[in-house]
Amino acid sequence: MKKGKRYAEAAKLVDRMSTYDAEEAVSIIKKSASAKFDETIECHIRLGVDGRHADQQVRGAVVLPHGTGKTVRVLVFAKGAKLDEAQAAGADFVGGEELIPKIQNDGWLDFDVVVATPDMMGVVGRLGRVLGPKGLMPNPKAGTVTMDVTKAVADIKAGKIEYRLDKSNIIHVPIGKASFSEEQLADNFQTLMDAVIKAKPSAAKGQYLRSVTLASTMGPGVKLNVTKLM
Repeated sequence: MKKGKRYAEAAKLVDRMSTYDAEEAVSIIKKSASAKFDETIECHIRLGVDGRHADQQVRGAVVLPHGTGKTVRVLVFAKGAKLDEAQAAGADFVGGEELIPKIQNDGWLDFDVVVATPDMMGVVGRLGRVLGPKGLMPNPKAGTVTMDVTKAVADIKAGKIEYRLDKSNIIHVPIGKASFSEEQLADNFQTLMDAVIKAKPSAAKGQYLRSVTLASTMGPGVKLNVTKLM
């Protein structure tokens, strides 16, 4: 795929043979994000684990101190008083069984995160084929299966992100927007790294952090010095 002129200019800021400190990487990424829209800054972390084994899975959630810069639409599956609680907490959509056909048959997916109370997981489980492949299935490890819907919704709205391995054992997550200050991006990045390092499975052998790269939506990747991150 041919890259545009803007990408070529941004790529000049990055020495492909070098690795950078976090602060330096953030500075380069901000300079290279020159698109007409507010680019998302993403972090890609390759881990020395084998996610095919349950005891080497790395998955969790963390609240970024400065949020992601994105408005997140939250759907809560609950019943009774918990429905009112979710609505009061600021959930965008709340409901129960009646939402199943809307999602299953009508293809309604106008939400970014799904939260469910444990007593609703039997109902939500029927949506596994739809929500699972999109990474939207509620999960206790991510704090999205809980009776405390107020906290769950508040955390998500405040900038809680979920991290998990893909098939290549890489975690891909947003850590903010190009309009954020360098300090805000560095704070968010450090908070994410602390969580991922803390989540290291005891079964993981050898080097845990294989590579860490920061990139903006349209810009080149900047590799970080992993030895300084551990």
